[in-house]
Amino acid sequence: ARRIQAARYAKSPGVRVNAEVRGRDLRSVCMMGGAAAAEVQRIIERMRLSARAYDRILRVARTVADLRGAEAVERDDVMEAAGYRQLDENGPKFWA
Repeated sequence: ARRIQAARYAKSPGVRVNAEVRGRDLRSVCMMGGAAAAEVQRIIERMRLSARAYDRILRVARTVADLRGAEAVERDDVMEAAGYRQLDENGPKFWA
C-alpha cells in the first residue's frame, strides 16, 4: 500500500500517504463507483458524522483499496473503514 501511495503522490509536494492528502483533494484520489458513494452517504447520515469524519472514512477506505491493489474504492472498502470508525467509538482510540 505504501508503494502504491508513493507512486500516486510522487508529484504532490509534501504528500506521501493518504493521511497527508488535503481534504479538498481527497475526492479526486478516492475514485468511487455508485455503490461506494451511496454507502458513504448512508453511513454519514446514519452515524451523523461531521465533514472531518467523512474525510477520515474516505482516507481509510482508500488505504483499504490500496491494500487490495485496487484503483477504485468499492462499497466493501467503505464499509470496512466505517467499521473501524465504530470500533473507535466503543474502545481504544484508533482514529485519534
